[in-house]
Amino acid sequence: MRAGPARLPALEWRVQAVADLLEIVAAIADDNPDAAQQLKDEIEDKTAKLPRNPKLYKLSPRVRGLREMVVRANFIVLYRESPKTVEIVNVVHARRQWPPVPGDSR
Repeated sequence: MRAGPARLPALEWRVQAVADLLEIVAAIADDNPDAAQQLKDEIEDKTAKLPRNPKLYKLSPRVRGLREMVVRANFIVLYRESPKTVEIVNVVHARRQWPPVPGDSR
């Protein structure tokens, strides 16, 4: 019996990751709506490719078990991968303290 093609893991966005992305896009859109839309499209396009090669990006030095995909110089997509899913956990600006420091209200 011949094995069928390997299934790609499903791409899943956590609610917090979607909120992160929309917050970043909204902040940029205040000054430049076109640039905001371009960034959103770029992040969505790059994350959509993750299931094909989820180990492409480096392991996060900040949080064990996550990987970091740098989008442009200032934006990082943090994700975890398993055989069944690639889960987008957060989208952060490179200057942001991440993970947050307990008790920091920034």
